[in-house]
Amino acid sequence: QVQLVESGGGLVQAGGSLRLSCTASGRTFNTYAIGWFRQTPGKEREFVVWSGINTVYADSVKGRFTISRDNAKNMAYLQMNSLKPEDTAVYYCAARSQWGRSWYASPDKYEYWGHGTQVTVSS
Repeated sequence: QVQLVESGGGLVQAGGSLRLSCTASGRTFNTYAIGWFRQTPGKEREFVVWSGINTVYADSVKGRFTISRDNAKNMAYLQMNSLKPEDTAVYYCAARSQWGRSWYASPDKYEYWGHGTQVTVSS
């Protein structure tokens, strides 16, 4: 069982940076692949990045966002640079026991979710 808590969201101007953190409870955090998703009102949850056997970024964030993790601290991070107003969303950290590439962009293939952190990018 893993519990996830996101933090680090906030208000930032376009072109700025934020680093989101995902704090995990449970001693088996390092056995889970990690994904980040985002969601805006009225829209479906959108894939941002997945880190399992390898790492895959959504085209919309490629070259601007970087995922990392520190298993010793039970932490995952999402460094977001060159932010754009269209990056405004609630960002969610998610974990799944499957490390392979299958369905990595599908939210229903993740077993554990945090409650999300709001990121707002002003123009």
